[in-house]
Amino acid sequence: MHSAAETVLRQPLARALPERLEHFLEHTTLPTPFLVMDQQLVAERLAELTRAFEGAQLYYAVKANPLPQVLSVLARSGGGCDVASAAEIRLCLRAGIPAARISFGNTIKRPEDIAFAHAVGISRFAVDSAEELEKVARFAPGARVFVRLLVQTVGAQWPLSRKFGCDADMALEILLSAPGLGLRPHGLSFHVGSQQIDPSQWDAPLASCADLFRRLRRNGIELEVINIGGGFPAQYTTPIPEIDVYAAAIRDSLQRHFGAHAPALALEPGRALVAEAGVIETTVLLVSRKSRNDVHRWVYLDCGKFGGLAETMDEAIRYPLLTPRRHAPRVPSIIAGPTCDSADILYERTPYSLPGDLRAGDRVRILSAGAYTYTYASVGFNGLPPLRVVCR
Repeated sequence: MHSAAETVLRQPLARALPERLEHFLEHTTLPTPFLVMDQQLVAERLAELTRAFEGAQLYYAVKANPLPQVLSVLARSGGGCDVASAAEIRLCLRAGIPAARISFGNTIKRPEDIAFAHAVGISRFAVDSAEELEKVARFAPGARVFVRLLVQTVGAQWPLSRKFGCDADMALEILLSAPGLGLRPHGLSFHVGSQQIDPSQWDAPLASCADLFRRLRRNGIELEVINIGGGFPAQYTTPIPEIDVYAAAIRDSLQRHFGAHAPALALEPGRALVAEAGVIETTVLLVSRKSRNDVHRWVYLDCGKFGGLAETMDEAIRYPLLTPRRHAPRVPSIIAGPTCDSADILYERTPYSLPGDLRAGDRVRILSAGAYTYTYASVGFNGLPPLRVVCR
């Protein structure tokens, strides 16, 4: 294990693919674009997280990648899932994950989904408003509730602020009113933003949680758990801290703010489990310039924002790319998708240099593409089919 003070960075993926993926990609006749997922890599990342956060309750964020083959890895390991809808609940149950290991973390739920979750035995529900609490009380009587806090953080490449959570005073009011509605105050939750590269960002929210725990205790309510959300990063194009660094920083914060009476810990990893296990194979459709003097080439791929790469919005997530022409001089390139939409530009401000002899028909591999890709893909914009997915 590493201490929180150490800076231990995982370097960008340079990157040789696992032999099993390389063999598949070299021999497949599937038309591009498609996503291939490596279940073994998912299992390896899960084992790393489980070791780093020993004793914590782990609820995989199903929204990151709900493939049955991914959920089966969780089922075999004894892990749980965080869900946002009845459809995700059904996927988890079919994969063999029992209701006791499912948490309904969406704070904006359909009444019928709450009722369905309650009927199949799910007992954990997140809320961030009195109105949502009343909804849970009506459709899931006796449930355990945790309140999501609104937190201000920096360092996340895909922020999740403003839409979710409430301030500490409102959280206190909600949890104090829960018993009167027949509900069990269970805990607090927060999220420091997806692809969070600063391990210190969990400290301030944990301090707020500790203060709320004390205020609630004075009112006769003893909470059981803090759900620290996800946010743990995947390796894209820049170094990131090792997962042990995050775990050490969070343990230090718990010790500092709670002392010897730290509550149970829960976490909701998504991207960190599945991103690096996925590769999108795509084809260059066109390489061109806008003028004779244009410094940048435009490289158009057959997979773009509407084909699964929505997280390139604002050039937030910067995927590593592999091309077959690795020895030619690199040329500054603007990378875009295939659709008739001017928003379908992946990288224009972010420097990407690709081989100067890259041409139409060449394959390009988009690495670390296992999270938030195929479920973001449109179902037929411009008549293009949804992103195909295969698992190895």
